[in-house]
Amino acid sequence: MTIETRAFARAGLLGNPSDQYYGKIIAVSVKNFSARVSLEESSELRIETSARDAEVYRDKREFTERLDLYGYYGGTRLIKAALKTFFDHCRSLDIPLRPENFSLRYNSDIPRQVGMAGSSALIVAAMRALMEFYAVRIREEVLPTLVLQAELKELGINAGYMDRVIQVYEGCVYMNLERGLVEQKGFGEYERLDTSLLPPLYLAYKPDLGKVSGTVHNELRTAYDRGDAAAIRTIEEIAGLAEEGRRGYCQGDFSAWPDLMNRNFDLRARVMKISPSNREIVQAARRCGASANFAGSGGSIVGIYEDEEMFICLSRGLGRIGARVSSRRLPEAECFHNRKAKPKRVISAGRSARSSFSPRPSITSTARS
Repeated sequence: MTIETRAFARAGLLGNPSDQYYGKIIAVSVKNFSARVSLEESSELRIETSARDAEVYRDKREFTERLDLYGYYGGTRLIKAALKTFFDHCRSLDIPLRPENFSLRYNSDIPRQVGMAGSSALIVAAMRALMEFYAVRIREEVLPTLVLQAELKELGINAGYMDRVIQVYEGCVYMNLERGLVEQKGFGEYERLDTSLLPPLYLAYKPDLGKVSGTVHNELRTAYDRGDAAAIRTIEEIAGLAEEGRRGYCQGDFSAWPDLMNRNFDLRARVMKISPSNREIVQAARRCGASANFAGSGGSIVGIYEDEEMFICLSRGLGRIGARVSSRRLPEAECFHNRKAKPKRVISAGRSARSSFSPRPSITSTARS
């Protein structure tokens, strides 16, 4: 039997990047793009490289351009980190795993390094496949922390909770990552929100704005860790936008959301460097009357549009500067990992998520994902 799993791209709506600093976030799944993993029993443990990571190029120009955009790494190291973290976690809890080996294949159509969480999506999909293969259940609130551990501990990627939480929970999620919660339990409080209430959202990205998300956060992390008052105050204000947005969301009132999303980006620009090309896509969207906020760490934006006329304006205006625009497709209610096989042995594997993981690391790796 072949196990097939997937994890969606995501867009941070409000609160980003406060998830790395005990803040609050509202994020949403983006079904338009996904990372996929398939796994089946085999005589040896094998990881098959995806076509996207194949070392085949049309010519030296394409070779150079791909390295400039995406760096020297691909998805294989992410899969390896997922496997090692899963095996270490099970060993730490004395969870017996079946002796059979497997072959694992992966693929992704999530645009690379434009702030849609393609790296964590691959790890989430791989973890789901491993849980299915070994019939091990990891509690939903714990799994994002393990995924984050794979990136931080194994790969040195500077990251926060937002991507991993929304990719595990799916839909639209409000995250409370207050210090006391995270340090006590190893995870925050995660609240699913009704996606049917969401206003029309657009997503736009520029493929040539690839940027390593971990490096984007390094300067802010340094300022925050040294107690810079302006950085801390700005992060707290950004987190407050998610709180305010949640209040409106729960009342079905999104009238303040365009201003909140614009404010989120403007506050971010106070404490993080924004490239001229990234500012250009934000400004182009706002000229159409739409709100615009980074979907992640740059390269893509998300916002609310009012009607079809505004969406056409977005498509044309952003298209002129090389951006691709789409409306967000709502995810189905349930996760897309394989549900055909019933686990023969189910073991709760959630009680040690914080045993070897510091929730507030100060990692400044420039590793590409």
